[in-house]
Amino acid sequence: MNKKYILIVIAVAIISVFVGYSLSRLFNSSHVENPKSEIKSERKILYYKDPMHPWITSDKPGKAPDCGMDLVPVYEGEEESEPGIIRIDPAIVQNIGVKIEPVKRMRLTKTIRTVGRVDYNETKITVLTTKISGWIEKLYVDYTGKFVRKGEPLFEVYSPELVTAQEEYLRAISYRESVSGSKDSYIIEGANLLVESARKRLLYWDISEEQIKELENTKQVRKTLVFYSPVDGVVVEKNVFLGTKVAQGMTLMRIADLSTVWIYADVYEYELPWVKVGEEAEVELSYIPGKVLKGKVVYVYPFLQPETRTVKVRLEFENPGYLLKPDMYVNVNIKSKVAIDALVVPEQSVIRTGKRDIVVAALGGGRFKSIDVKLGVLADGYYQVLEGLHENQNIVTSSHFLIDSESNLKAALAVLTHQHGSMLPEEKEKEKAKEMVDSGKHKHEEAKSEVAGEKSKKPEKMKEHKHEERKELKRESHEEHKEEKKSEAVSKVIDPVCGMEIEPDEELSYVYNGKKYYFCMKSDMEKFKKDPEKYLKRK
Repeated sequence: MNKKYILIVIAVAIISVFVGYSLSRLFNSSHVENPKSEIKSERKILYYKDPMHPWITSDKPGKAPDCGMDLVPVYEGEEESEPGIIRIDPAIVQNIGVKIEPVKRMRLTKTIRTVGRVDYNETKITVLTTKISGWIEKLYVDYTGKFVRKGEPLFEVYSPELVTAQEEYLRAISYRESVSGSKDSYIIEGANLLVESARKRLLYWDISEEQIKELENTKQVRKTLVFYSPVDGVVVEKNVFLGTKVAQGMTLMRIADLSTVWIYADVYEYELPWVKVGEEAEVELSYIPGKVLKGKVVYVYPFLQPETRTVKVRLEFENPGYLLKPDMYVNVNIKSKVAIDALVVPEQSVIRTGKRDIVVAALGGGRFKSIDVKLGVLADGYYQVLEGLHENQNIVTSSHFLIDSESNLKAALAVLTHQHGSMLPEEKEKEKAKEMVDSGKHKHEEAKSEVAGEKSKKPEKMKEHKHEERKELKRESHEEHKEEKKSEAVSKVIDPVCGMEIEPDEELSYVYNGKKYYFCMKSDMEKFKKDPEKYLKRK
């Protein structure tokens, strides 16, 4: 009964083990058959890239902005295969102060800052002269700087020539009236020509129509002739006084209209491409903070000033309240339109090596790539990008090693542009240390095996060899110790009298019992000579 029961239990156990083993084989094989497919299905997509231009990336699927192709996914682990891309630990990125911003489009203007000098608008300066000789009988404007209105009297001139001309005009009128009833047409036409000739003479001497009209009505010859202001403005020059004798062609007064003024600014040669007629300009007044007046460039002179290597530019400004005064110096900003819709990057984001212009693109996940770009103009702190980048692409714009100095820029370029497969400096150091440790272990194992072999063959010889090595080491250490003590003794020299450490001086030395002693002064040496044992015992 017991044997039969035992046999049954054994048989059941064997069958259970066999069935369990078969099931486990079947389960494991089915589980192992699809690991790749499961891993593949669980792979993480890091980003999407342009198949033609791998540096163009996106966080979402879509179309490439340059060629319209579908963006392809880049899975975790595959990004290392892309040439030129390096990875930096996020902690390192944070420590070196990297800042990132997207490439954008903006209106680009070039501002030229210079200093200008205010001057009169030459087109609005009037010079008053006389075509007759005479004397100033009355002066209405008696000082320079007075503001006058158009038609306002300036002065009165007495001229014998003018009096004669008035009389001739009145006689011509009288003669015409006397022959008005004649039936001879030639006489009437001659009288009219005489009147017209006398009238023109008055007009040519700057007698106004109103004054001639008054002369015709009153039939009275005026002794003096009144000169009126032809424009609104300020008297900037006055050369006449009461009673002054004037001559034909003499400059009597100069009147300037200051409602608009000219400003002359000096522009350097390299800035000339941005200065064009019609460009906007602004003026800042030093004595009125915050006050800005707007004007424009009206003329660029066609020659260079050799002393300053600058070109003079003329600007025209409205002058409300006469804020701009001639010969005043002002700050001038000339704004030139470079591009209305330009792709730009900040100035500090560009690494300029001389032959190449490089921008570091941030691809996400601690990945960076150095891209060669073609730049346009620099304006308002931004470079115009002609080739190499696209809008909304993330780039590195600020980092200590990128912007501090030229050497730091080169160092950053060396770190960020190393080839695929290379390691960061920290990884290189770790790998080197590991190789040294492995090499040391290997040599140690070889040494142990050699020692073990030698022990098995020549144990007595090894003992003697070790004993000799120990003796040699002891001898070398003893010699080194003696040399150290000797060097210390040589380097330290003590004055036996005062006990101070001194520099050896042969002039202050004395030999006693075959040994030379040095002293810090002559008096100590004399004391020692008198009683050497006294000082040597104390020592």
